[in-house]
Amino acid sequence: MNGHILLRHRDIPGIDRLDTYLANGGFEAFKKVVTTMQPAEVVDEVKSSGLRGRGGASFPTGVKWGFLPDDLWPHYVVANADESEPGTFKDREILESNPYQFLEGLMIASYGVQANVSYIYLRGEFWPIAARLDELEKTGFLGKNLFGTSYKLNLFTHLGAGAYVCGEETALLESIEGNLAQPRNRPPYPVVTGLYGKPTVVNNVETLTNLPPILSKGASWYRTLGTLKCPGVKIFCLSGCVNKPGNYELPLGATFRELIYECGGGITGGKKIKAIMAAGASSNLIVADDNALDCPMDYEMVRTQLGTSLGSASVIVISEDVNIAWLAKKTTDFFIHESCGKCTPCRIGTRILNDTLEKIVHGDGQYQDLDMLRRASDTMVRASLCGLGQAASNPVVSSLHLFTAEYEAQLTDIRPTSSSTEPANLYEAQ
Repeated sequence: MNGHILLRHRDIPGIDRLDTYLANGGFEAFKKVVTTMQPAEVVDEVKSSGLRGRGGASFPTGVKWGFLPDDLWPHYVVANADESEPGTFKDREILESNPYQFLEGLMIASYGVQANVSYIYLRGEFWPIAARLDELEKTGFLGKNLFGTSYKLNLFTHLGAGAYVCGEETALLESIEGNLAQPRNRPPYPVVTGLYGKPTVVNNVETLTNLPPILSKGASWYRTLGTLKCPGVKIFCLSGCVNKPGNYELPLGATFRELIYECGGGITGGKKIKAIMAAGASSNLIVADDNALDCPMDYEMVRTQLGTSLGSASVIVISEDVNIAWLAKKTTDFFIHESCGKCTPCRIGTRILNDTLEKIVHGDGQYQDLDMLRRASDTMVRASLCGLGQAASNPVVSSLHLFTAEYEAQLTDIRPTSSSTEPANLYEAQ
C-alpha cells in the first residue's frame, strides 16, 4: 500500500490547514456526491465498499444507514469523537492532524442519509476542532444551496467533560440533549429513535474518515485493500510493553506479529510476550502464542480463530514479567471511576471485582475469591444496561480463565477438593 489513506498528514505536511487540504483534493468527494449522486446511491456505494464501523462494534456502515426510516423526519448524523478507551488514541490523531477529511466524511454521511443538521460529540480535550467549522462556513462548504443545489447542511459541536460512558451512543445522545449522560434502554435503537427522538446515525471518527476516499475512488478500489469480509485499512493503536508504541495504519488482515515486531519494534527489554489485549482496556486477554501472533487482524478472523473481538484495534502488549492479577485490577480501577451508576450490576459489580482483586494482589486472597470474580463477572455480562458493564469484566474473567495458575500462586489457602467452587461456562458465557 503506497501512502496513507487515513493518516495522510504523515505524507502531506500541513494537511490540517484548509488551503493544503483543498490543494490535495479536499471536499471534491463531497462535491461529487451532492452534485452528481442521489442519497440512495451514496448509501449503496458505502454498502458495496464493505466498510465496517471502526468504533468497536464493526457493524457494516452502509447497512446501518439503510435502517433509517424514510417516513420519519428529520434525520441526524452524530460523529462520536468521545475517544476514551484506555489504549485507544487513533481518533485524536485524526482530529488534530487530518481533521478536514473527517469533517468531509461527516458531510458525506449527512447527505447520504438526508440529514440537514449533524453533530460532532467531542471529548473536552478535543475542543480545537470546533474552530475549524468557522472556516468551512466562510468557504461555502456548509450552509444553504451547497454547490448550487437545494441541499443544505449545518454542523454543530458538543463538548463533553471526559466521561467514558459518553462513548456509548445512547449516553452520548442524552448528553447532547442536555441530560445526564446515562445509557437508554434499547430497543428502540437510535436509527429509529435517536437524537430528540428522531432517526439518528452515530458513526465513529475513523469510520467517517474512510468515506471521502471511498466516494472519490469507488467501492471496488476500496475492496482491493484488506480482506474479503473486512475490506479497507485500519488504524491500529499499539501500546504497552513495546519499543515503538503509536498508531499504525495497515490493511485489515495484517497479523499481530507484523504489528508488534515489525511496526512496534518488539518487546521492551528484549523480554518475551505473554499476552495481548486486542481492543483496549475492556477486551479479553489473548495468550500470545504462535496461533495468536500469526492471526490476521480482521474482525472475522480474530473472532473465529481467537474467540474474541478486535474491537477498535487498540492493541495492548503484555510482557512476561507483568502480574496478570495486577493488570486486571488496573482495568477495574478505571471502570469503577467511569461507571455512571445507573444500573446495579455495573455499579456494584465493578466494586466487587476491584475489592476482590485488591485482596489477591496483596496476598490476602482465597480460592473462594476466584469464585466471586467469576460470579460477579457473569452477572455483569448478563444484566448490565450498556457495554461498559458488559465489557468491564472481560480482562478479569478472561485472565482468570487463561492464567489460573498465576492467580492461584498468590492465594493464601489450599485448592479445595470439591469442584463446586468452579462454576461452569462463565467464561464461555461472554
